Amino acid sequence: MSAFFATCAKGLEPLVAGELRALGASAVEERRAGCAFEGTLAVAYRACLWSRVANRVLLPLATFPSADGDQLYAGVRSIHWGDHLSARETIAVEFTATADAAVSHTHFGALRTKDAIVDQLRDETGARPSVDVASPDVRVHIYQHGSGATCSIDLSGDSLHRRGYREPGAPAPLKENLAAALLLLANWPERARAGEPLIDPMCGSGTLPIEAALIALDRAPGLARARFGFHGWHGHDAAAWTELAGEARARAAEGEQRRLDVRGYDVDGRAIHAALSNVERAGLHGRVHVERRPLQVLAPVEDQRAGVVIANPPYGERLGEAEALSPLYQELGDILRRKFPGWTGFVLTGNPELAKKIGLRSARRHIVWNGAIECRLLEFPISAEAPVDEPRWRKPRPPDPAIEMFKNRFVKNLRHLRKWARREDVTCFRAYDADLPEYAVAVDVYEDALHVQEYAPPSTVDAARAERRLADIITVLPEAAGVAPENVFLKVRRRQRAIAGEQYQKLDASGARGEREVREGGHRFLVNLRDYIDTGLFLDHRRLRALIAELAPGRRFLNLFSYTATATVYAARAGARSSVSVDLSNTYLEWARRNLELNGVRGRDHELIRADCGEWLAASQEKFGLIFAAPPTFSNSKMAETFEVQRDHVALLRAAGALLEPDGVLLFSNHFRRFKMDSAALPEFTVENITSKTIPPDFARNPRVHNAWRLRRSL
Repeated sequence: MSAFFATCAKGLEPLVAGELRALGASAVEERRAGCAFEGTLAVAYRACLWSRVANRVLLPLATFPSADGDQLYAGVRSIHWGDHLSARETIAVEFTATADAAVSHTHFGALRTKDAIVDQLRDETGARPSVDVASPDVRVHIYQHGSGATCSIDLSGDSLHRRGYREPGAPAPLKENLAAALLLLANWPERARAGEPLIDPMCGSGTLPIEAALIALDRAPGLARARFGFHGWHGHDAAAWTELAGEARARAAEGEQRRLDVRGYDVDGRAIHAALSNVERAGLHGRVHVERRPLQVLAPVEDQRAGVVIANPPYGERLGEAEALSPLYQELGDILRRKFPGWTGFVLTGNPELAKKIGLRSARRHIVWNGAIECRLLEFPISAEAPVDEPRWRKPRPPDPAIEMFKNRFVKNLRHLRKWARREDVTCFRAYDADLPEYAVAVDVYEDALHVQEYAPPSTVDAARAERRLADIITVLPEAAGVAPENVFLKVRRRQRAIAGEQYQKLDASGARGEREVREGGHRFLVNLRDYIDTGLFLDHRRLRALIAELAPGRRFLNLFSYTATATVYAARAGARSSVSVDLSNTYLEWARRNLELNGVRGRDHELIRADCGEWLAASQEKFGLIFAAPPTFSNSKMAETFEVQRDHVALLRAAGALLEPDGVLLFSNHFRRFKMDSAALPEFTVENITSKTIPPDFARNPRVHNAWRLRRSL
């Protein structure tokens, strides 16, 4: 048995003590900012692997007088360091001190500690270890308290809050272990076992939802870490660690079978993209739902049972910020009262005055520290019998009067376009496209649902004002269109940049697809209005698909960058002799397969091929009577070279044209608004710009939505 010490944030000592006892530790004693405990080395390893709240796990080597730098040096040198590392390895020293510490200068204390270790090993071996602050083989921890010091080996190495799923260097208002502590205080483990859902309406980069999922799925928080501090330490028991890691992996595999409903929302599109990346790195793809959604439209999903709403809103640390945040806290309280009766709300705040604005009476208050800020985790039982009308102490914010202009324009457009859509057998169309500059959104109708895309406002537009306008839009749209509020789906559309995978970026890491079936021109398609930037059906390509149907009968059809194969459906059902659809994404090829089957297109004559289109064209010897190429503006796949449509379109069209039959037709389209066709570089083709002929009436206000060209071999 050995003595150990687990450090933690002030106020979380009882939680760490409970964790340590559950992990098999004995003689657990709560102390300031940590817990002393005893156990085998395996118990300490288990604490490193499984503690969700601790910062570090230390193995104390010695406690000695340290009234000055010389005593500190002598005390550290009295330890036999050859038992812990060799001169070939690297070290780092972390020095912490209490307010009354005799040696209070942390840099000086760390330097004297390092000198003592280096001098001893150099005297014994003739060589000295190097210092590696970032990733040392052994990390030494000194705790200076009064005129004494304790020297320890840091078994955790890096702080245990670093689980490995956050992008290195990314800012986080809430550390992972504090998020886990809040969830433990909210009794989330028991609630999760009971099947309750959890919603974080201000999820930021996703820390609370991710930690909630790790707890619910019984996944060790340290399982994804590549390295702990004990891995480079000479006392490391590799066999014990291998057994513990295997046990954790087995529990994680078993936990995958558990039911989970964890959702994170945020109004900030950048935060949501960060959250999606963190969810992927945490290995929670398909288990955690992340979505961009303003607070004003927060509500439980259909048929969702009562559960937990937990939020970490901004505190207003700077002068004047608290007053500006009052409406946010008032809005949160209103929504909890009106939308979540029967649920339990938890709000973390570092500002008592802002907490009062929530307008709900807290049943419990837990004091925790977020860095240097003393905070309260407030628990609000939301009674199902509580009144759900607006609280008397605050009138709701009236919508901007200008929203009536938006509503009138939208209704007028809708009335006109629905008549046209019925004539053309169209059920999905664009009803509004930033007609009014103040309301810069695109609204597409998908039968009984609306797909709303906000164009990200420029930096010159006040972000708060833009958010209020967006909230007003979401508020008036259901009534204006006659659809249920839960059938309004919001996304933000940004200008596409040269970033890997962004052209079809997934916006939601949930396994629930958010799919629905829609009709177009006698065909049936699956669309996804929630999870991706694009829905699976390019509405502006409607006339291009109709043109493909005209040209396809009796021909072999090739669909390059086939996406969800809607063009292939048109060609096959119009009488194409056969088809080949090529795309690099397994996700979209599976979607394409389902679209084909939905329309009765089956058999060997209609192939779906996963490949980079450029590589496939270079290798293919087949000939086709009709080719459709609709590449993304930019692609930077892990499996292929970068592609830029302006730079690479000539090479693409030449390669595709080489597969054309003598009388074949090549249709080419893209969504790059500044695209310029280099016809002079394609003398082997006659090139016809058919853009104006392929823009449907619902996109007439936006004639640059796509470019389209028809190419034939020159005689």
